[in-house]
Amino acid sequence: MGVKKKKEMQVMALTICHQDFQTLRALADIEGKNLASLLLHCVQLTDGVSQIHYVKQIVPLLEKADKNGTCDSTIRSCLDILAGIYLCLSLKNPLKKVLASSLNGLPEFFLSEAIQSFTSRLQEELNTADLYSYRKVIDNISSCMENFNLGRTSVTNLLKNVLHFLQKSLIEISEENRKFAGNRIVQTQLMNDLLVGTRVSVMVVQKVQCFQRIHLNISSSPMWQNMCGLLGIFTKFLSDDDLLQTIQSTSGLAVVLFIKTMFHPPEKIPDLISSMLLHSVDCTSVPEWFLNCCRRLCGVDVPQPALLFLCQGTLTMLDWQNARMGPSGEALLLDTVHVLFTLSSQIKESTLEMFLSRILASWTNSAIHVLESSSPSLRDSLNGNSSIVKRLLEYVYTHWEHPLDALRHQTKIIFRNILQMHQLTIENSDLATDHFIVELTESLLRLEWHIKGKYTCLGCLVDYVGVEHILALAKTIPSQILEVMGDQSLVPYASDLLETMFKNHKSHLKSQTVDSAWIDEWHETWVSPLLLILCEGNLDQKSYVIDYYLPKLLNCNPESLSYMVKILQTSADAKTGSYNSRGALGALMACLRTARAHGHLQSAADAWGNLVTSARIKQGLIHQHCQVRLDTLGLLCESNRSTEIISPEEMQWIQFFITYNLNNPSPGVRQQICSLLKKLFCRIQESSQVLYKLEQSKAKCEPENEFTKQHPSVSLQQYKNFMSSICNSLFEALFPGSSYPTRFSALTILGSMAEVFPVPEGGVQTVYQLSHDIDIGRLETLIECFTSTFEEVKILAFDLLMKLPKTIVQFLDSEKLQGLFQAALELSKSTKPYDCVTASYLLNFLIWQNALPSSLSAYLKTQQVACEDGDKSAAMVERNTLMVIECLLENLEEEISQAENSLLQAAASFPMYGRVHCITGALQKLSLNSLQFANEWRPMVEKLLLTSYRLSAVVSPVIQSSSPEGLIPMDTDSESASRLQTILNEIQPRDTNDYFNQAKILKERDSFDLKDLNASVRSIDTSAESKGSKEGKTCDVTAQMVLVCCWRSMKEVALLLGTLCQLLPMQSAPESPDGLLTVEQVKEIGDYFKHHLLQSRHRGAFELAYTGFVKLTEVLNRCPDVGLQKLPEQWLQNVLEEVKCSDPSSKLCATRRSAGIPFYIQALLASEPKKGKMDLLKITMKELISLAGPTDDSQSTVPQVHALNILRALFRDTRLGENIIPYVADGAKAAILGFTSPVWAVRNSSTLLFSTLITRIFGVKRGKDELSKKNRMTGSEFFSRFPELYPFLLKQLEAVANTVDSDTGELNRHPSMFLLLLVLGRLYPSPMDGTYSALSMAPFVPFIMRCGRSPVYRSREMAARALVPFLLIDEIPNTVRTLLAELPNCTDQRFRQNHIHGTLLQVFHLLQAFSDSKYRMNTYLQQELADIAVCTKAKLWLAKRQNPCLVTRAVYIDVLFLLTRCLDKAAKGSQPAACPLLMSWVPL
Repeated sequence: MGVKKKKEMQVMALTICHQDFQTLRALADIEGKNLASLLLHCVQLTDGVSQIHYVKQIVPLLEKADKNGTCDSTIRSCLDILAGIYLCLSLKNPLKKVLASSLNGLPEFFLSEAIQSFTSRLQEELNTADLYSYRKVIDNISSCMENFNLGRTSVTNLLKNVLHFLQKSLIEISEENRKFAGNRIVQTQLMNDLLVGTRVSVMVVQKVQCFQRIHLNISSSPMWQNMCGLLGIFTKFLSDDDLLQTIQSTSGLAVVLFIKTMFHPPEKIPDLISSMLLHSVDCTSVPEWFLNCCRRLCGVDVPQPALLFLCQGTLTMLDWQNARMGPSGEALLLDTVHVLFTLSSQIKESTLEMFLSRILASWTNSAIHVLESSSPSLRDSLNGNSSIVKRLLEYVYTHWEHPLDALRHQTKIIFRNILQMHQLTIENSDLATDHFIVELTESLLRLEWHIKGKYTCLGCLVDYVGVEHILALAKTIPSQILEVMGDQSLVPYASDLLETMFKNHKSHLKSQTVDSAWIDEWHETWVSPLLLILCEGNLDQKSYVIDYYLPKLLNCNPESLSYMVKILQTSADAKTGSYNSRGALGALMACLRTARAHGHLQSAADAWGNLVTSARIKQGLIHQHCQVRLDTLGLLCESNRSTEIISPEEMQWIQFFITYNLNNPSPGVRQQICSLLKKLFCRIQESSQVLYKLEQSKAKCEPENEFTKQHPSVSLQQYKNFMSSICNSLFEALFPGSSYPTRFSALTILGSMAEVFPVPEGGVQTVYQLSHDIDIGRLETLIECFTSTFEEVKILAFDLLMKLPKTIVQFLDSEKLQGLFQAALELSKSTKPYDCVTASYLLNFLIWQNALPSSLSAYLKTQQVACEDGDKSAAMVERNTLMVIECLLENLEEEISQAENSLLQAAASFPMYGRVHCITGALQKLSLNSLQFANEWRPMVEKLLLTSYRLSAVVSPVIQSSSPEGLIPMDTDSESASRLQTILNEIQPRDTNDYFNQAKILKERDSFDLKDLNASVRSIDTSAESKGSKEGKTCDVTAQMVLVCCWRSMKEVALLLGTLCQLLPMQSAPESPDGLLTVEQVKEIGDYFKHHLLQSRHRGAFELAYTGFVKLTEVLNRCPDVGLQKLPEQWLQNVLEEVKCSDPSSKLCATRRSAGIPFYIQALLASEPKKGKMDLLKITMKELISLAGPTDDSQSTVPQVHALNILRALFRDTRLGENIIPYVADGAKAAILGFTSPVWAVRNSSTLLFSTLITRIFGVKRGKDELSKKNRMTGSEFFSRFPELYPFLLKQLEAVANTVDSDTGELNRHPSMFLLLLVLGRLYPSPMDGTYSALSMAPFVPFIMRCGRSPVYRSREMAARALVPFLLIDEIPNTVRTLLAELPNCTDQRFRQNHIHGTLLQVFHLLQAFSDSKYRMNTYLQQELADIAVCTKAKLWLAKRQNPCLVTRAVYIDVLFLLTRCLDKAAKGSQPAACPLLMSWVPL
């Protein structure tokens, strides 16, 4: 809300060569008035912004010279130097654009000389032979073509040379890129150069006007040869999958453009490109040059990406306006879309899918251009009932729920263009009454509201046919949409649709009436449902409606506010609300808050003076419901004007609110309170600046503009008193023992005060400073917050202390500072994990406040360092950090030495991980890229690494034990086993085996005296008495303490090493002074992580080691050293080889879900650059999928288990995003087939993988219902995204159905049945299913029905649920009747109750779905249910005593009750006889 200073523009100053500089000095006149003098002054400046002002004076100076009619040698030389300056400037330098803009106004008299100079200079540029200078030349060509007349003329004059240069540069850069394969950093730059070169080639051909076919047809012409060469290069790029897809995409544009430019006659171009897309090029009928250049595109094996980008070039580069290409162009348009449809079913890579969606949207735009003046045959091919439009709609339906937002946006564009295309095909017919539009609207309305695509498509329909037609079909649609606004994922879509609809409705109503009579109908339609939700809806629903819908409604019609307030005021007396309900008062406050925040109330006085009374405000501030209190506070704090003055009454209410709301237990409420108060502080700060200006001018506030009529000084004093009173209240709340919510709120608000009211600089006045209200008591209160067990409180307290001036430390004398430092050291070795966090923040506070004891200076050899005044603070912090780390490291080394002798003592008295945590915390707060004590840091870093490895060696035998929780030495490795045995001998009780149940009492050794442990920790204000004992003390030691000590130490070491890799600069070369980490050290760190991730058994250890390893891999992928860049690839290959072999001597953990192996591979793959080809991911997934498949050798199942566990981790990793989706189908196959394995470990891992895939495919579960509609997708969408699963699931389901029920009556349970039914049960019918979609759901139906005969109760239930989504609503009645007919008669001799139970469950769930369906005619529904009732009566014996099975009897009665409710619902208020009729069938 605060006013921010405009960022100053940074402009790199221009420079010229020495020779040009001497020329200007020689040509400059004494008076300094000629052009040479102007340029000389300009180049002597070092500020680019100042140079811009001189550049703008060039043309006015030349205009004066033009009047004299002379162009002497001075001007010629200056123009030549100007050309050199322009070509030397970088592409993004603003000076380049300013110079081009100025020279565009050059007098015509000087144009020829200027063109000659620019042409000469550009020719010199084109002659360059340095490959790494090509990019600069290409950029210059590009800038010359962009709105620069002189440059474009120069390029035209040198067109032959420019084309030759572009051809040469692209060839050489491409070859260089191939040489540097594997070096990502160099390749990225080279590929970017290729991309720019391709774009510039396209730009030159498009913008240069001299490409005349009469010249191009001379095959011996150099220009023609260059054009052919470039076309051949682009064809090669188009088919090269090793290049970036953006290069391939641009090459597709270039290929079509060059063919369009070179091919003759132009009338045959559409046929030629069509034959290329359809793989039907007749090599005998095309020119030889075309075959030589584009032979790769004339075969039948054109890669899919090449074909896709060729379609893009066709749609972008050819002229589709007004059907200028005639019938052949129309044929090409249809051929292109058919090729795109084919590619849509084949392409599964996310980036290519994104390209495809954009190209399809581009096709619809081209189709609209052609349809505006097309032939009747094309209109028939593109109307709403055509196969092409149906395919387009199918694409929309299957992709409108796609995970990629950009792709979902393209489906919206495609749908909107479909409507426009249809409108163009029906000419003058009414779109709203058109059969296609009506049918489309009804089909969309029949869909469930959890489908996001429904909202966008309905919004498009509203734009085209008007909302009145939709309201005629579904009058309650506003209420229906508001009902779903309790789901956060649907809220943006629902609110956008509602906005589109009520805006359209308002325009329609206003056009129908001449007065304001329309407003009542509009309020009834859109405002009344809103008020109902605000008063009676659930909490989430109200919140989202207020945040998303209400502001849009008020912006559309601000006059509705008074209408809403009037109704709510009347209801507020009767419905004030309660703890669980906002009531009308809550709705009233929400409306007023929203209105004021969006500027519909001019001031707060308007709110409680005209619309609502002060009593209502007070009532809202003390309301039982927290959201009502928040809305009332928001009404007081929020305003669309940041300078609006706060009235004394508002201040009193806010202070009253703060007193009773700091301890709110809800985190969300606390965050909102703090946010609102920060907005209030910003208003105070901004309005105080206005008051200061008024005070200086001795003016009073205008009553019509501001609340107060007081003198500005009075208002400012009220501000100061108000802020001080808030500060007092907050510090009073920070008493010892205060709750976490209270401390969080108080510290957050104090932090906002310190941030909004900073220490004034440069004479700027501020109304309040927090530091003025800080004394020693309050400083100690803040430091005491470090002792909180909640780290969030420590962070807030530390940040607040850092915002205060450094002079606050003067409150503490040297003795207290010494006590703080000693307390931090003792806390850093505490056995309580949160104590070391306290120590870290306390040490950082002392470091940054320069409050360390003077005795620490002995740890730093270099006492002083030369630095600028501005760097003194940074140098001080760095020096303090270095001293603290040295001190901690010294203590840590001593403790490690003792731990090597007795790990038990270490776990009980000095667990070591606290020291490492404090070191990491100190490093993270320091900027390690600009160190001034580099010579001291190098040995320090080396010492840190060695100490970390040493600590790890002490604790790793416990972590790497086969059972670290119990320390039972089962390892076969002799070294690990001996080390573990040493530890066990130390800590295992001698007489009993109660080690895991009781704490062992260990007497401290004489050499390890802890008598002063507590005596050294002093309070901030008083010294504590020693609690030690000279005779030593006892320690309670358990196995858990040893384990916690070990895994936390491993965790902190991993985080420290990761932090060092992430923050420390790396040496570019051995013995280089520019870095602190050497290449060898980085490799050692990598080996360390590899060793512990692959061998640690304790989850806490390898999970945190993974965090550190991720930091290392990210650094390696950005490292310029090729050897380090390739390390992740080498590590990945090694671990995959180790996973593949089933060597018994392998140390990889086959239990514990493969322990750290998935984390190791996950870190290597997740850090791979996402903009590249993701080659490591492709190689890894291919290897893992092959390993995860079923194997005949039961002895070698360990690699399969590892592969399944690793796949699970990769599918769970959100950082891999859509790149992992192409492998989901293979993963699902492996999981389902693995579930049939006889080995339990394989089945267990397959189950875990399958669960992960369900989440990956259908989304995270967002409700208690396992089969929630929010976590489903249409069968068409599912099988279009994973087409390989269609035949696989169908085949598996058939196999399962064949084994469900044997003739012998034996129990035969297929292990995959549950998994298959679980997947199929999450699908639902597509709007296109049964009409056009080739992937019909019908083949699954008979197999699912047969699965209902399973002897397993749960399987029968799953089959019944899974059957529902595979049937359209219209098919349900016939299916129910068929199922009822299959039930046995009472006269049958043999029948199976399992069959009866499964069939009845299917009938029950189908009837339930049928009754829940909407938009059905009541007469039709009643007739269908009546027919079902007749069939039900025929099998009524199943509900009677004749049926001996109580289970099937109960289900049949459930069916009867459901049928009764359905008939009642269908009758709708009439007096149906169905209910008593049905109940009369069943005897008591």
